[in-house]
Amino acid sequence: MSVTKKPDLTDPILRAKLAKGMGHNYYGEPAYPNDLLYIFPVVIFGTIAAVVGLAVLEPTPLGEAADPFATPLEILPEYYLFATFNLLRTIPNKLLGIGSMAAVPLGLLTVPFIENVNKFQNPFRRPVATTVFLFGTFTAVWLSIGAALPIDQSLTLGLF
Repeated sequence: MSVTKKPDLTDPILRAKLAKGMGHNYYGEPAYPNDLLYIFPVVIFGTIAAVVGLAVLEPTPLGEAADPFATPLEILPEYYLFATFNLLRTIPNKLLGIGSMAAVPLGLLTVPFIENVNKFQNPFRRPVATTVFLFGTFTAVWLSIGAALPIDQSLTLGLF
């Protein structure tokens, strides 16, 4: 438990600063016009200048042009679909493969309701939710790594 020091609003020096519009938000300084008109535009323009500056200094390489008549050796989906892609290509029954892909978002929808009655936020005091999260993360990473391997090594990662 921390102790918060409150300002002494009876101090005449502080009251004079607050009357002039000086001070800090903690002491009751209004956000308008001080922050909204003076500080926010500086931050916004600074962020835009940093992004434009980085884009000018190091532009994105375009790579080679697309050839509609040359099929690449490996066709992989985007990285966030690797795990479900691996499930679809390794499960022999395609209906079960589609069902396993549909189970991923359904499983994610159940996560907020696991131990929802638990009043703690500490993951060590929520063992069921923490275990489900760690198992899901490990499985997703394992299947994603396997998606980039040949199909005979995709589930074992060539380890066994």
